[in-house]
Amino acid sequence: MTGIVEAVPNFSEGRDPAFVRAAASAFADAGCEVLHTTMDPDHHRSVVTAIGSPASVEEGAVAAAALALKRIDMRRHRGVHPRIGALDVLPFVPLHGIDMAGAAELAHRAAARIARLGIPVYLYGAASKPRGRGLASIRRGGFEALAARPRRGRAAADLYGRGRGHSGDPVAEAHAHRFVHPTAGAACIGAREVLLAWNVDIEGVPLAEAREIAAGIREAGGGFGGLRALALLLRGQNRLQIAMNLEDPAATDPLIVFRTIEHRVRGLGGRVAGTEVIGMLPDQISPGAARRMRVRDWSEARMLRRRVQSYLAARSPSDAGSAA
Repeated sequence: MTGIVEAVPNFSEGRDPAFVRAAASAFADAGCEVLHTTMDPDHHRSVVTAIGSPASVEEGAVAAAALALKRIDMRRHRGVHPRIGALDVLPFVPLHGIDMAGAAELAHRAAARIARLGIPVYLYGAASKPRGRGLASIRRGGFEALAARPRRGRAAADLYGRGRGHSGDPVAEAHAHRFVHPTAGAACIGAREVLLAWNVDIEGVPLAEAREIAAGIREAGGGFGGLRALALLLRGQNRLQIAMNLEDPAATDPLIVFRTIEHRVRGLGGRVAGTEVIGMLPDQISPGAARRMRVRDWSEARMLRRRVQSYLAARSPSDAGSAA
């Protein structure tokens, strides 16, 4: 059975289209299929979505990390999105013919190779030990807070590079967390299930009230399970948005989250202008739900299951019917 993995690297560069093209090419040159790219100048962030065999996705990820190390200087980076590194987040998502344990092993291999480039690595999700470390705790305070931590012990690159530890080794991780590359920061590498990364644009309410809406709907505030939410003002685009990650769209219906935001915004005299999905759409957003949520740039080509089926049909027709 053909193993298919999705990689969704997030880079701290959202203003240089040439960088995004180069990052996508790093995956394509490794034999992956690039499904989607996006960038935003206010977030100062770009996201590449690629699928392929575990080996090709690993090669693409390491090449993209090297590109980010070369081209991005975190000392000059300013954006509204939380971040700690040039290659800020690198999740591996098992899609077909590989389980979560296999995706975690892939994350460990990629983490070791990226650490040998000199980039400290934090593990999260199913790849961390203990399993389930979240991004919020790692990125609290951003690159600046990480850079200010005391530099004691040995660098992650030394621990991983000489084979005395690996990315699942708690001792290696303890030292890795005290280090930051002076220009590239650190990378969060993990394994997870398919999630929904999306932004709901709102109008007619002040930022303070948008923050109250975000606080009320996220899991930490007693809202929807698995929902992470922030209110962000994109000054360059004159847009106010609720930026969200929904970790389990099968357990929490995105349309219900959208309707809740819409209801609360209307109660404050504002309106929802539309929805932006970052990367691919999970099965839970049907064409009808996409219309109801006013998803921008929706097409069947944005449906993850359809793209995985197409990928498999071109390479392993016998596997295509059981994809995703």
